[in-house]
Amino acid sequence: MFNALCNYISKLTTVDVGVIKVILLTVLVLAIFSILKTVGRSLIRNKLSGKGEYVLNQSFKIIMNILELFALLLVWSEYIKNLMTLISVLSASLIYALREIILNFFCGLYIKIRRPFKVEDRIQIDNIKGDVMNVSALDFEVLEVSTKEENGQSTGVVVSFPNSIVISKPVKNINKGFKYVWDELVIKVCLDSDLVQNKQEIYKIINNIETIKSIPRKMKSQINDINTENRIYYNKYDPIIYTKIVDDHVELTVRYLMHPKKSRYVESVIWNKVYSAFVEGKIRLFTGVDGPTYEKVSKALENNDKKGDVKNAASLGNVVGGVIES
Repeated sequence: MFNALCNYISKLTTVDVGVIKVILLTVLVLAIFSILKTVGRSLIRNKLSGKGEYVLNQSFKIIMNILELFALLLVWSEYIKNLMTLISVLSASLIYALREIILNFFCGLYIKIRRPFKVEDRIQIDNIKGDVMNVSALDFEVLEVSTKEENGQSTGVVVSFPNSIVISKPVKNINKGFKYVWDELVIKVCLDSDLVQNKQEIYKIINNIETIKSIPRKMKSQINDINTENRIYYNKYDPIIYTKIVDDHVELTVRYLMHPKKSRYVESVIWNKVYSAFVEGKIRLFTGVDGPTYEKVSKALENNDKKGDVKNAASLGNVVGGVIES
């Protein structure tokens, strides 16, 4: 009778008889187990109460679900091979569609395990530099910092990178291992000035800035440890000045260790002190062919002092065109 019913439905719907049998048997199995579950719960509710009822009800539910699944597998046994093929195709399509998300997820694990950077580290990817704000499963965010040529300060812009960028782009971590960087500042002095005196005065300025002079003293043991582990060696940790003659002036490049997040502040302190030394005649800064001479600046300051108009180096930075940056 069951076969006759299946044949009749097949003729009406033009669906294969085998498919009709599977559908009807599936409905029958689901209906039988639904009835059995309802009857079983009622019997348990009538016989037990409280914790005993809950435990037995949960056990009965698990057993019935297992039996129901087993019965459905028997019904679908003839089509299970084709079903697995379909599942495989769907899985492959899904993986391809989500490949970027999957790659970002595993790269997130790579970041957590290998730790190429962590929160608060200053990193650079391509031309974007900034401080890491957070690292999630799929991406990480960086608070952008402008280049030193601009001002080296936070722009307030949050840049989001997919985690996969760590395997496709070089990531420069300024804080990793060696937390200080070598910073450089170019000071231009006159070609006919006393070079020894200029350098001595600049050394005096640099070595009297606590932020600079404390680094070699406090960090030398840590630096030595890093050198041992990573085979990175520095012959000097103290500030040094390099000399270069350029056309009609001399460039004195001051090189010193500095925390990257304090670079602009320290540079401003150095320039203020250099300008003060320039005003006092201790350093002869190069002002350009048509720029103001030391005598003109000194006279202007003297006149301002007489008027009680006190100006600091930052406000007078534009007087020495192109040399002192305010």
